[in-house]
Amino acid sequence: MPGTLGGRLQLLNILVVAATLAALGSTVRLATAQNEDGAGIVFSKNASSADVGLPVYPGAKPHKDPGSDTDAARFGLWGGAFGLKLAVIEFQSSDGPAKIAHYYRKALSKYGTVLDCTNGGPVHDDSSNALACDDKPAKNGGFVFKAGTKEKQHIVEIEPNESGSTFALLYLRTKGD
Repeated sequence: MPGTLGGRLQLLNILVVAATLAALGSTVRLATAQNEDGAGIVFSKNASSADVGLPVYPGAKPHKDPGSDTDAARFGLWGGAFGLKLAVIEFQSSDGPAKIAHYYRKALSKYGTVLDCTNGGPVHDDSSNALACDDKPAKNGGFVFKAGTKEKQHIVEIEPNESGSTFALLYLRTKGD
């Protein structure tokens, strides 16, 4: 994933364009809600804390990176044995990264063991179903945490800024290869 919080939304936009082009060239039907028995695609510039499965840090406000027109997005593409769902929300707070990190370590624990990926980790074996850290450490003295499973990942990325912190809440669900 790109190294900046704004990069998450740019990546999401790229995925949406690619999926839309793929859908136009096949028999995938457009839909507004995921239906496990059918096929579809959904894109929205709106995402909520329910979409990422995590609460909003108290006092946090939506954050838009310069050049971005949104602070949140949802994307889904599914059909048969394949599926992908991604939800991203960005926030800012006057609190420092360590305080926000403490809050989200606790919030993530409802999904199981919380991995501290702040310092990166070894590249994981793709054949394993275990959740693993990426090989890249957090940027700018920030924090990265993951919880859940390889198929249902909840991720929090926190970066310091001049007025406190910016952070992104992500949910990634995959089905199939």
